Amino acid sequence: MAREGKIGKFYSSEEVASRLEEIAEKFGFKQARITGNEPTISREHLISVLEKIPSTLTFILETNGILLGNDESYVKELERFSNLYVRVSLKGCDEEEFSRLTGAKPEAYELQLKALEYCVAHEIPCHPAVLIEFSKKEKISSLKKRLGKIDESLPRKIEFETLILYPHVAKRLEKLKINF
Repeated sequence: MAREGKIGKFYSSEEVASRLEEIAEKFGFKQARITGNEPTISREHLISVLEKIPSTLTFILETNGILLGNDESYVKELERFSNLYVRVSLKGCDEEEFSRLTGAKPEAYELQLKALEYCVAHEIPCHPAVLIEFSKKEKISSLKKRLGKIDESLPRKIEFETLILYPHVAKRLEKLKINF
């Protein structure tokens, strides 16, 4: 994590996989995930972690999907992991909400949907999650239609997320003039 000029600690793929396996064993978990930041940024590291996760443990890849949607070969590389499940966290229900919430170019929203499309095409189990605090019912309905065009099961699989208003998130939304 890098905030306010401080850099967190980096872990090798062996350390990450070992710790996940240790926690899962200790608590009897059948699933594991890495959360926070964006795990797809370091492709080689992520692949190396996945190679070390036991096949008996389902690994949930939480991602914004942008890098997966930008490069189908990345998704193709992931298809060999039978214990992988991808959760694409959509930022808003459309391009306008995405841009307003993230400050990114609106057209980047399409990459999140492409990630789901590629996962479906490569038979990687997946579902969308969407932050809905800022979305009207019509936009949610429109998103469900868009997802249905990718795969008819996706609208039923949507996980609705709620925003956790950490101080840095509140400050960012205030700067963007987004009321919560």
